[in-house]
Amino acid sequence: MKAKFEKVPESTDSSFISFLYEKENFEAPWHFHPEYELTYIIKGKGIRYVGNSVQNFEEGDFVLLGSNVPHCWKDTNSDSKSVKSIVFQFNDTFLGQGWMEKSEFRYIKKLLEKSSRGIKFNVEASKKFSKKLINILNKSSLEKLLSFVKLLESLSAIKSHEFLITDGFVPNLNHKTNERIHRVYNYVHSNYYKKIKLGHVSSSVAMSNEAFCRFFKKSLNKSFFTFVNEYRINRACELLIETNKQVSQIAYECGYESLPFFYRQFQKFIKTSPLEFKNRHIASKA
Repeated sequence: MKAKFEKVPESTDSSFISFLYEKENFEAPWHFHPEYELTYIIKGKGIRYVGNSVQNFEEGDFVLLGSNVPHCWKDTNSDSKSVKSIVFQFNDTFLGQGWMEKSEFRYIKKLLEKSSRGIKFNVEASKKFSKKLINILNKSSLEKLLSFVKLLESLSAIKSHEFLITDGFVPNLNHKTNERIHRVYNYVHSNYYKKIKLGHVSSSVAMSNEAFCRFFKKSLNKSFFTFVNEYRINRACELLIETNKQVSQIAYECGYESLPFFYRQFQKFIKTSPLEFKNRHIASKA
């Protein structure tokens, strides 16, 4: 996916940007911007791309992203007619020059440093802060700023969270590189359910098979077919949760011709079996 630079408009009446996003779809392309971004999903489900991470998201998804981390949310639920999220965007100077060097903000500074790998907060944090996030939007300017700083301080105290981006990944913001990644992502999105041939993908970006494999590995710190299987397994997880289809049918619909290979890939990425995953999800909603 092409990581498009996004110019975040400066607010004339606030030190940071905060808004409620509500449309039919998440329309933003894969993009990056110098501002940090805190996003909470109120309504919608699909696949979230952050750096070299490909994961499902659903209501309650709560993520903090660092400066210039490429990202986008793509909803895949055709039954839903709208999506909704709360978004906060802020830069290094939203509290003035050098504020992060003050001892009062040392824990927030550590949180923002870690956000360069993308932070997904756990379910407990999502439930705890959901109403507070909405309340912040409705406050006056000064109250909004103070409440937001307190929110960051509270988030910095959370010990259990997930890093989205793997060690060793460095975002490449080169236009040509990201244009190629953009084409590859679109190809996988459109063809994941059938056999994907390396030659077709490499020719779509005008590269030889060998050159393309080196390029993709260098760009995302994972092989192309690792990415394909990661994408397919995420789509399989969606179908396991949302339908009553047999595992074998889901495997086939996600592009797997071999059921044993599907089970191995599912175990690799999800760390459990498909049925165990489904049962855990059902139990968590009971």
